[in-house]
Amino acid sequence: MVQPELDRYDHPLAGRYASAPMQRLFSPRHRFGTWRRLWLALAEAQSELGLPVPPEALEQMRRALDDLDLAKAAEYERRFRHDVMAHIHLFGELAPAARPVLHLGATSAYVADNTDLLLHREALRLVLARTVRCVEALASFARRYRDLPTTAFTHFQPAQPTTVGKRAALWIQDFVLDLEEMEFRLATLRFRGAKGTTGTQASFLELFGGDHEKVERLDRLVAAKMGFSQVFEVTGQTYPRKVDQALLATLAGVAASASKLGHDLRLLAHLREVEEPFEEEQIGSSAMPYKRNPMRAERICALARHVLVLAQDPAFTAATQWLERTLDDSANRRLSLPDAYLTTDGMLVLVENVARGLVVNPGVIRRNLEEHLPFMASEAILMHAVQRGGDRQDLHERLRVHALAAARRMKEEGAAPDLLDRVAADPAFGLTQGELEALLDPLRFVGRAPQQVDRFLEERVEPLLARLAPQIPPHLGEPDVRV
Repeated sequence: MVQPELDRYDHPLAGRYASAPMQRLFSPRHRFGTWRRLWLALAEAQSELGLPVPPEALEQMRRALDDLDLAKAAEYERRFRHDVMAHIHLFGELAPAARPVLHLGATSAYVADNTDLLLHREALRLVLARTVRCVEALASFARRYRDLPTTAFTHFQPAQPTTVGKRAALWIQDFVLDLEEMEFRLATLRFRGAKGTTGTQASFLELFGGDHEKVERLDRLVAAKMGFSQVFEVTGQTYPRKVDQALLATLAGVAASASKLGHDLRLLAHLREVEEPFEEEQIGSSAMPYKRNPMRAERICALARHVLVLAQDPAFTAATQWLERTLDDSANRRLSLPDAYLTTDGMLVLVENVARGLVVNPGVIRRNLEEHLPFMASEAILMHAVQRGGDRQDLHERLRVHALAAARRMKEEGAAPDLLDRVAADPAFGLTQGELEALLDPLRFVGRAPQQVDRFLEERVEPLLARLAPQIPPHLGEPDVRV
């Protein structure tokens, strides 16, 4: 059987990673349907401000908004070598009464750039919603394990204990900062509006017979019809490309947070302390049946890396735009902007899936902690020995020697640490084996970690979620991880 699709490149973001809601946003139907809504908004605003736009033209445009024949549009584009003119002709066929006034006074950037701003807004809202759900899942995890002691690591070397919940709170805090950044970006996003060919609005000033006030009203009215309360006061032919740079930098921030989480989970999987979900029939390796690889965390890191790299594209574009605009931005933006959102979306689908199914192995955590706890308790041992009348400086040196000897025994012989035995046998400390073991309650070494988790969730996370959770669209669905 002939399968022509097998001979065409299939974008992994569409086939494997990005969700259906995000793919719909960047689909040709949604993009070109938005172009038509922008043409309708312009015609409606011009009519309301006194230009002779027939009511029948507006009605025909409204009826044809979603009647999209993309094959015919492609035929027009092959003829004209111009995508916007192709769709003007196609729309004009469906709304013949509107054909004489369609795109009146506008330039291609009117539909292309304003659509990109609309897509930025819709896509960033979807990213925000997915991030909220990731935070919800991680907050539940942090609350559950707020007081489970675990070995903390600096330089990936054992340090003082923390708790599993406190470590999760660090992941949450990164995403909380991202949510605050996204809120700011959405609140300050401006519309290009109706600015004309080079941003001077000369064509619209001509249409309105030199009436500057009507030209300004047209700009604000079109923006309002498309859901924007703010417009750029000045533009060239395009909206400032720094907008793309700022928004993809925001996505890069989300990617950095997700990558940090992914890398931590990969390290914890190696320690067998915390693991990502693993399906009943999932295969970890084609050669090694016993393998349980952290493939979802690895994929999170891989996708995050792509977002971080894509964030460079709009920075270079913004830095190299000439005067009022050059077209070297176009092909790059067609690739980098959708890919950044689609990749971020696929990455967050994985983060939520992993966060909802994290597996904690308390026995392994306890065993790993017990191996290092005698060394971590050295300060407590020192304080108790001094209270028994010992000399702090002498005891510190003795403890250093005992600790190095116990560590050397562990490394060279693979034996269990015998630091407590050495200290109990040293009369200078005056502490019995039982007294020393009583000092090794892990909870005495985690400080305020459980209380920090409680306060962070109650004062920072829960109010944020209460404010943002209503913004999660009902069509978001469950995180669907595809292999």
